[in-house]
Amino acid sequence: MKIQKETVVPDPGQSFKLFCPSLRNYFYWHYHPEFELVYVKATTGIRHVGQHISGFMDSDLILIGANIPHLNFDYGVQTAYEQIVVQFREDLLGDLLKEAPEMEAINTLFRKANLAISFHGSTKAIVAEKLNLMLLREAEHFQQLLNLFQVFQILATSKEYTELNEQDTSVKLFLNDKIRMGSVYKYIHANYNSSPDVNEVAASVFLSTAAFCRYFKKQTNMTFTDFVNQYRITQAKTLLLQGKSVSEVCYDVGYDSLSYFNKIFNKLTGENPSSFRKKYIG
Repeated sequence: MKIQKETVVPDPGQSFKLFCPSLRNYFYWHYHPEFELVYVKATTGIRHVGQHISGFMDSDLILIGANIPHLNFDYGVQTAYEQIVVQFREDLLGDLLKEAPEMEAINTLFRKANLAISFHGSTKAIVAEKLNLMLLREAEHFQQLLNLFQVFQILATSKEYTELNEQDTSVKLFLNDKIRMGSVYKYIHANYNSSPDVNEVAASVFLSTAAFCRYFKKQTNMTFTDFVNQYRITQAKTLLLQGKSVSEVCYDVGYDSLSYFNKIFNKLTGENPSSFRKKYIG
């Protein structure tokens, strides 16, 4: 459950890997030299890329640069979901990327990918459609490649995006990390609905509480308390969408105060739980 290096092997006759992984019950904190484009359609989920941690709703489209540690986007997803992943080397376009002026926008896109980029709006919808089209053309490798180039250009010219990290978070920041982030996630998943104790989780990874808090903030750019709240609210969204009442969900995810639950939910999502529930299920 410590950070792993993934070996990416494209299928025969292809220069990139296109597949639909399903790893919801497996904590896969990993990195690879290849770039990765991920589209996941799920009711709600968690994205953890580099130092960035947040939740997503309905779907997510993210471009991740080389050697950026990230968690599988379907980790812990409790509902039905779809996921498409494309992995490719930066030199897929060879000298063309650096020398052809027509590639200037794509070149800029690839540089920004070191921060990890989340796309939204019509960009996400159009790219999702093209990725699904690529899956339907499994035998037409050349057409798949042309479609991928079109996807690059759509992303490169889009203004509907958010950079997730403030700095390059490539693996050198994490390689010397002897702590297993998986142990932290496992503890929080088991205890988020009770009373997660930072002293317990620190002891489980053989650090003093103060040292663990410094480590956790460095690795995630969040405090342990902020991370627990993020995790709880992500779980709360799933429960609300399953039809549970706000008060039921409040206590189910570990809050003792309905007003405090409303406050945290609003802070992290921009709306209160009742409005969220009404918007999606009436």
